Amino acid sequence: MTGQQILMIVGDFGEDYEIMVPFQALQAVGHEVHAVCPEREGGETVKTAIHDFRGDQTYLEERGHDFELTHGFDEVDPAEYDALVVPGGRAPEYLRGYDEVLDAVRHFFEADKPVASLCHGPQVLAAAGVLDGYEITAYPAVRPEVEAAGCSWVDGVTTDGNLVTGQAWPDHPEWIAQFLDLLGTEVDHDAPAAAAE
Repeated sequence: MTGQQILMIVGDFGEDYEIMVPFQALQAVGHEVHAVCPEREGGETVKTAIHDFRGDQTYLEERGHDFELTHGFDEVDPAEYDALVVPGGRAPEYLRGYDEVLDAVRHFFEADKPVASLCHGPQVLAAAGVLDGYEITAYPAVRPEVEAAGCSWVDGVTTDGNLVTGQAWPDHPEWIAQFLDLLGTEVDHDAPAAAAE
């Protein structure tokens, strides 16, 4: 199949693994991913944070990498993309304050295009007012917020219609696999033919 155009909305102190891993994994199977952030241009970077789970009541946060944006937010038109990824971390707390981010998110839901969101990413979806009637998951501390936005809580990676959600980066294998299914991406694991003897 032909690779699809995927928009990823990121920001400072988004979760490192939740940005880097899907960005690279989606490219590895042939999709083109454009990463954007409001008020930043292509070639500029956002700072990421690594969240770890060590038995505390919440996650531990450490400084991650500098992640390079592919495009400026104002350069992209959501209508030209086939799917959307909204990673988690702390970035969603402030990204949901940008009208252009919320408008972009609404486009993907209004057009019934595939959307993948993880961890705190559903905070952006809640602010966009697109969760009513969905079954989703998110980082457990976000549960009250997304339920208040009209969705039903599921304790694990889930796909409902055009939306696949996960709780945090440990969900990557299942979350990315479900998103690839939603995209219609086929990965073939047939062994190569044995060399002639």
